Amino acid sequence: MGLPKRRHSQTRGRKRRTHYKAATPPLAVCSNCGSAVLPHRVCTKCGHYKGRKVLEVTEP
Repeated sequence: MGLPKRRHSQTRGRKRRTHYKAATPPLAVCSNCGSAVLPHRVCTKCGHYKGRKVLEVTEP
């Protein structure tokens, strides 16, 4: 297995990593209230999941 003869500079490593980007999380629409929620999660606004109430939400 080959090893580098010399150390790569910080600039060279950073150039290689320019395409490592954090992707935006996919958002789904709540079937009850229509707000944006993460898929397969309970809606934090109304407490519904898959069309049924599973969490009692209290307003602050």
